[in-house]
Amino acid sequence: MEIKIVRNVLRANDEVAARNRALLRQHGVFTVNLISSPGSGKTTLLERTLEALGEKWRLAIIVGDLATTRDAERIGRYGVPTVQINTEGACHLEAHLVARCLADLDLSHLEVLFIENVGNLVCPVGYDLGEEVKVGLVSVTEGDDKAAKYPRLFREAGCVVVNKTDLLPYVDFSRERFRAEVAAINARVPVLELSCRTGEGLDQWFSWLQQRREQAHQRPAGA
Repeated sequence: MEIKIVRNVLRANDEVAARNRALLRQHGVFTVNLISSPGSGKTTLLERTLEALGEKWRLAIIVGDLATTRDAERIGRYGVPTVQINTEGACHLEAHLVARCLADLDLSHLEVLFIENVGNLVCPVGYDLGEEVKVGLVSVTEGDDKAAKYPRLFREAGCVVVNKTDLLPYVDFSRERFRAEVAAINARVPVLELSCRTGEGLDQWFSWLQQRREQAHQRPAGA
């Protein structure tokens, strides 16, 4: 019975996610679901992205958190449409929560939507939100074993970002081991190394976003 209930929940979620995706594609909104552990730097990466692209692209952010509006307040300083979701204990966002946020956004005036998921490497991966692509974010301070321990995220991610590379001299993190374990799970996913603090490597993140956004816009209608 428990398995049946879980399957029903996921099936219902996927149905709403499909509607979200169709709506976003209808309006030409490229959507990124950003997933990481707490403290990896999701909000800071979004801040750097807004600083670089906020005047070039029409952006919006959906922020998911267990409690508080602190991350949304940080993002809100950049003047972009921002919607906060407090899950009140739930460890992930679900498609119906995103659907409510989409109703509050003027999609006809958006080009790119970022969904900052709840900090967790497990639960968020299992819930499709209607995004175009998942991005897995890790930091060097977490250790180099995250791909091996949490393979599903790395299997489904369209991009893997390694943040806080400025701290590499001070932590036990093997680039070679991490890349090898990611490649064993998903040989095609790009791995981008950067530091939100120093700015090193951010250009490759912006270039990847631009490339994937263009690919999404070239998709045939209804695909």
